[in-house]
This record gives sequence, C-alpha cells and structure tokens, in this order.
Amino acid sequence: MTVRPIRPALPAALCAAALLFLTAACGSGSGAGSDGLGSADKYKVGSTDLSGVCPKKVVIQTDWNPQAEQGGLYKLLGPDPVIDSSAKQVRGPLFAGGSWTGVDVEIRAGGPAIGNQPVPVQMYTDPDIMLGWVNTDEAVQNSADKPVTQVFATFDKAPWMIMWDPKKYPKVKTIKDLGKTDATVRYFDGATWMDYLLGKGILRRDQIDGSYDGSPAAFLAAGGKDAQQGFATVEPYLYEHDLKEWDKPVAHQLINDTGYPLYAVALSVRSEDVTAQSKCLKKLIPVVQQSTVDYFADPAPVNKLIVKAVDAFDTGWVYTKGQAADSAKRQLAEGIVSNGDDRTIGDFDQARVRKILDITTPILTRNGTAPADGLKAQDVATNQFLDPSIGLAESKKG
Repeated sequence: MTVRPIRPALPAALCAAALLFLTAACGSGSGAGSDGLGSADKYKVGSTDLSGVCPKKVVIQTDWNPQAEQGGLYKLLGPDPVIDSSAKQVRGPLFAGGSWTGVDVEIRAGGPAIGNQPVPVQMYTDPDIMLGWVNTDEAVQNSADKPVTQVFATFDKAPWMIMWDPKKYPKVKTIKDLGKTDATVRYFDGATWMDYLLGKGILRRDQIDGSYDGSPAAFLAAGGKDAQQGFATVEPYLYEHDLKEWDKPVAHQLINDTGYPLYAVALSVRSEDVTAQSKCLKKLIPVVQQSTVDYFADPAPVNKLIVKAVDAFDTGWVYTKGQAADSAKRQLAEGIVSNGDDRTIGDFDQARVRKILDITTPILTRNGTAPADGLKAQDVATNQFLDPSIGLAESKKG
C-alpha cells in the first residue's frame, strides 16, 4: 500500500471545490515557464555564494499547499518573489543573511498540484527537482526503486496526530486510552503508522475506518463520537476557531509519542545526489538551517506571503493569517520544531531512523513494497551537510 501523508482538513463548504480541482490537476503537470526574475541584474552576491556549486535555480518540491510548516523554505525567498498561480509555484532570488546567494529558488506546491503523486515519485519524474519533502517511512518504502536520502529534518517530531472530543471522552489522554473506548478512529487508508498502532495493540482493528478524505464532514456528523487523524499544527486551531460547525477545542496526541518517531517531510535528495551534489549541499543546507531559525524569530512576514500564495493558487484549500500564526507557535510549543537533544536544528538521530526502519520493513514487505535489500539508516538520512552550530536559541541545552 502507498503511504499517504496526512492532509489537513478542509472546511466542509470547500470540499466539493477541492475535489473538482483534484480531478483537473491529475492530468496537469504544467511547467514553470519563464520566471522573469533577472536576479543577476538586480542584486549583488553576498558572503554566501552558491553560484559556483549549485544549480542556477534550486527547485524544492513540497507535499502540500503552502502553509506555515514550510516557513523555513519561504524565508529563503528574497525581495519580490513571483507567485505563479497556474504552475502552483513561488520563486525568487535565494537570499541568505540579507544578501543574494547568486542562485534562485523555486518552491513547488504538492498534493493536488501534482495529482497527489508521492514526492519521491515526482523527484524521479522531474530531474529539475533538487530537494523534496519526504517522510522517513516513505523513504524506506521507495528505497528499492526511487531511493532518496533525507538531508535536513524539517521537524524534530512529526506533527501527525489523532484527535478526539475531550467532552465526549474526558478520561482519554492518549491514543492508547482511545483504543480502550468504542470510538471509531478515521484515517487515510494505507498509512504505515496505523499498521504500527494495530501491531502494538494501541488501537483495535474493529475500531479503525480508512475512509478519511480530509473533510471534517464525518467528524461533525458523528457529534464527537468518532476520532480522526490530522495535523497538530492545523486542526486544533481550525476546529476551535474557523470551523463554526464545531467551534470548540479538540484533544490530541502526536503519533510520534506512541513510539513511531519518524522524521516527517524532511528535505531529501535523490540518493545519488548525496555525492553528485555534495558541494552544493554543504553550502546550501546551512542556509536552510538559518532560514528556519530566522523564520521562527519573526514568522509574520513569511506567513503573509504563504497566505497570499494560497489565495493565488485557488485550489479549494483555505488558509488564514490566524491559522498560520497559530501553526508557528504550536510548532515550537509542542516540540515539533526544536534542536532535539543537542544544539543543532535539522539533524537526525540515527537510532530513531533505525527504529523506523525496523518497524516499517516487515509492514512494507507484507504490503508488497519491501525496502531495498541491506538498507541502512545512513542510506535513509545523513547529517553530513549540517552546520552543528546553527540552532534555535530558545531550545539550546547545556
């Protein structure tokens, strides 16, 4: 089965519009066209010069529409970025420390914009893509035919969660507690983490329902009786503040905290590019580290661009200034973005990668998508391009 990334829920009134777009997008695949940037005529290269080692345009493929979880990427964009509503891309000069790096950057929307194709597949379909957002279990799943290696951990904890109504289930504090109730747990069919939860006895097979489609309709219709997957950085705010049919808090627990510690949507390269693009990555990835730190220091300007891009793309996905601001706060508050156990943002704990490899290998093999023979943790993720001195000041330890 294909691993499907968890998708934030759409307000009920927009589901039909979103489905119409999905139908149209599946046969799309329009190119970027002329960017019209002319960066060399407008800017001087600063102290970080990527022009000698990186492509003229660094293309980054995300797995969904623009949102605050991509803040560190959008912070890379220099002045006057171009929003391409037809191609669902945002591009501009790639800046570091307030100066141009000599190359441009293009951030591409995923999900409906690429026919919901998995990012590793898209990376091997389009060689222009240098970096893509890939989950650890997804990298393991694709390792035999489309190997990718994670080079920057976007999140220290995956924001994937299961949520429930705290009034209906006041004694439920964890997903394991939820497994002791009669609650139906709705999720996207094919999620490897659900096989893990079932295998560990955390949830029961008779209570899960793989019909979740991103819409809040079923959750609302159940009146709080059912539980549902989601993003801890999206649904809690959406359901309490923007979804008037609910208009109250939801409780949740991260899938990470059940013992499934994958790195979600980590920036990844085709595995051969660990060597082929090593000179570029050695200079580029520290720039991404710093842009992530800078985004969280002042997320509002970048969030404004993200919301503007969502409006321009007009896919049926609605994203507000309030959702973006809340997401940036929650990413830090819940430890979703952090330095982890050291002083470095974006690094991987190889023991965690090995654990996900050990958990998912039998599941994926049973499901017909066995990983490459002899796959090792260092094949899936590497810290070799990170600058260990770059991290979030507020979460530095010792």
